Amino acid sequence: MTISRTEAATPPAFSSIQVPDLVGVVEAQLQQAILSGRIAPGERIVEAEMARQMGVSRAPVREAARRLESLGLLISRPRHGFAVRTVSPKQVTDLYEVRIQLELLGASLACTHATDAELAQLDARVDDMVERAEILSSPERVALDLDFHFAISALSGNHYLHRLFDNMQTEVRMFLALSEDSYGDLKALAETHRPIAKAMAARDVDAAQHALRYHLETAKAHVRGLFSKA
Repeated sequence: MTISRTEAATPPAFSSIQVPDLVGVVEAQLQQAILSGRIAPGERIVEAEMARQMGVSRAPVREAARRLESLGLLISRPRHGFAVRTVSPKQVTDLYEVRIQLELLGASLACTHATDAELAQLDARVDDMVERAEILSSPERVALDLDFHFAISALSGNHYLHRLFDNMQTEVRMFLALSEDSYGDLKALAETHRPIAKAMAARDVDAAQHALRYHLETAKAHVRGLFSKA
């Protein structure tokens, strides 16, 4: 049978159906539950119950748990499945040591490569954090905090640095989520970002790095202290 040129060019009657990333949806819900504290450090992930609540099979729950294990939020225990990781003071120290060095380099590069408008926007971010500090939920405040630091990383112009910082974000977010409510004055906490923003807008690398190091070292000591008591 010969197919005419017209018939060969006729588009199909139906387009392919894009199946949602079910594992991704489950992963997002599970991650949010961990970062909001609804599932506490050390608590076991009951796959069957979680699958029942979400209306899915256990397979996507298990795969989502594997993804979160690779991000450092869950640990796998032989014959016991997955559990939310606990945090030790040494893990806090190890993460912040790397984070501080990455952010100091990022700030230096951003002062060199970012535009005046981009650097000025950092101060506007602090204004937003302060203004909404007492209105937002804890997860939302943590997100704004991380967005400020992520913006500096992006402004560095260094793809590899930005990617490394991005890879750390989930664990950093977990540490912040577990400690953020322990701060008293939320507006004052947001204002601790101001010296960093001002120094970067002035392209004063030394002042920016000094302010950033002080900010992060203070945070490290606070978080480490909390987990030392746990």
